[in-house]
Amino acid sequence: MTDTDAGRAARRLSDHPWLERLARVGYAGSGLVHLVIGWIALQVALGGSSENADQGGALEVLREGPLGAALLWFCVVGLAALALFQLLEGIVEGGEPSDRAKALGRSALYGAFGVTAFTVARGGSGDSEESTSEITATLMSAPAGQLLVAAVGLGVVAGGGYHLYKGLTRKFTEDLVSTGGGDLGRGVEVAGMVGYAAKGVALLIVGGLFVLAAWQRDPEEAGGLDTALRSLADTASGTVLLVVVALGLVLYGVYSFARARFARL
Repeated sequence: MTDTDAGRAARRLSDHPWLERLARVGYAGSGLVHLVIGWIALQVALGGSSENADQGGALEVLREGPLGAALLWFCVVGLAALALFQLLEGIVEGGEPSDRAKALGRSALYGAFGVTAFTVARGGSGDSEESTSEITATLMSAPAGQLLVAAVGLGVVAGGGYHLYKGLTRKFTEDLVSTGGGDLGRGVEVAGMVGYAAKGVALLIVGGLFVLAAWQRDPEEAGGLDTALRSLADTASGTVLLVVVALGLVLYGVYSFARARFARL
């Protein structure tokens, strides 16, 4: 197959209606997981454990619930399709280089999320805290390891800042063909604004933990969302802040369901 033939085949696949439908399933799966994360974060605010307050932990909670296996495979298939769709967007679609780079970045994130869902669906553990520390330690042992870990942290901070910007300026509406109009439309916009802002705050803390790990040369300081929520709970106004972030993550899940219906694909 020539490069031209491969390009045409990739474009046909990216335009296939079933890939688009399954990509929408991926948004719905992400929404389901964020609903669970938000619920767990509320429990953390009330004094519960934060060990499940991340994507992997939320997937494990889903696995133990009614229809757990079916819901997990629903997430696996949808996230895999969404990662493939974004990959093809970045490779074969036109547009600005920055837009294509963003599509490739989203593909990597959804792909990693899908791998975690696949691992949990097959009975494995989704614990991210230990793996985060191990990855950080590996990076730290490499040449210029501190700079690498700091760069990862600053990248996550930038992502958190972008989520805040996207929520507060309603830029997320550019990802949608419609918000549904009327009360539904206003609800989608509120969910998107609060949800993106809350996720932005969480990512800012996660990124800050990586930067702290680099500064102190201690991989144990790095952590995922569960560690970030635990850090937030330990502040002076931790309970109130954590409740706000938790409700925001729930609203991000609600917005993700709306995105499954109204996403511009």
